[in-house]
Amino acid sequence: MDITDSQEPQSRISRNVWAVTLTSFLTDISSEMLFNLLPLFLFNVLGARTSVIGLIEGIAETTSSLLKILSGWLSDRLGTRKGLALAGYGLSTLAKPFLYFATNWGWVLGVRFADRAGKGLRTAPRDALLADSVNEKQRGFAFGLHRAGDTAGAVVGLVIALLILLSVQGHDRNLTRNAFQDVVLLSLIPAILAVIALAIGAKDVETNKSKGDPPRLTLKGLDKRFRLFLMIVILFTLGNSSDAFLILRAQNAGLSVTGILGMMITFNLIYAAISTPAGALSDRVGRKRLLVAGWLFYSLVYWGFASARTGWQTWALMGAYGLYYGLTEGVAKAFVADLIPSERRGVAFGAYNAAVGLTAFPASLIAGLLWQGAGAWKGFGPSAPFIFGAILALLSSGLLLLVPRSLAHEMG
Repeated sequence: MDITDSQEPQSRISRNVWAVTLTSFLTDISSEMLFNLLPLFLFNVLGARTSVIGLIEGIAETTSSLLKILSGWLSDRLGTRKGLALAGYGLSTLAKPFLYFATNWGWVLGVRFADRAGKGLRTAPRDALLADSVNEKQRGFAFGLHRAGDTAGAVVGLVIALLILLSVQGHDRNLTRNAFQDVVLLSLIPAILAVIALAIGAKDVETNKSKGDPPRLTLKGLDKRFRLFLMIVILFTLGNSSDAFLILRAQNAGLSVTGILGMMITFNLIYAAISTPAGALSDRVGRKRLLVAGWLFYSLVYWGFASARTGWQTWALMGAYGLYYGLTEGVAKAFVADLIPSERRGVAFGAYNAAVGLTAFPASLIAGLLWQGAGAWKGFGPSAPFIFGAILALLSSGLLLLVPRSLAHEMG
């Protein structure tokens, strides 16, 4: 059942919130050490084309998305979240060492497939566990705190990766195989610690199981506000391709590998700093205002990436991109929890995360093709994916503003 004490958002936060936040912190140390370098490894070391990079990211996210639906439903049906989340973190940890041996993009695809399968298995049950562990007045704060911890781990991971690269390859513009392999090995330590932290620190929370039939794997019966929001999110996400293209854009504009890591550290520092206060603010002023503001800001940032010509410009834009993430990521998940009762939150979070992930496949594939100059976008080159994303963000923001008040009163 939901926790319903009446304490202030920052007081008496459940141990589950801290355990899940610590787990995400450690996992992101491991993942961000690797996966911000992965597009550079594919492009610089393995010689993969941007369309192949988009294909790999798309397949990986599709795998994750399909499993998010299944694992969310299963956690509702079983009335337990922790076991599925733990299995997901374990699978991702087991997959990472194989990047050390990658000699072609097929190896990378296999590892990304397994890693994203682990993410798909854990995400919806973890988010549902987090939502079940706090009351509605703490929800924005809890999800914001979780995002802040997750992103702080990304900062630590990027700093570690930067130090490794400086010691192994100096300021070379292109990534080397030896430097990447060193990062792979060190990334295993926090990944293992993350699994231990969740196993020891978290515990399941009893949910309000329905007395009727067990939960079904369907969106039927979920709040129509949630379904409407889901459709708008899908449209927005179609223009939000993998961040691999932001990294490639930065290199295209002149940043070295170490410069790119510095850029990503800036992004994650801002993201981490904004997430918790933004979540707490949404508890007071509503989710819709922050989501609309964040999406409009995203559109401006993507227009900036489309016109960026120097490395310092992409670095500054990536900092602004961190502000967008901080304003929206935790807030969107808290909004999902607002609309769905505890016994259906697994399915709802699975559907939300799956919608984002499944749309990431065509989004990344389209971005890769646009970058290479496809159809009417020929001649735009690296600017094309960002122009496309900015246009869809503007359209999505407008649609969210036009949602009738009777369907949006809980959105702010």
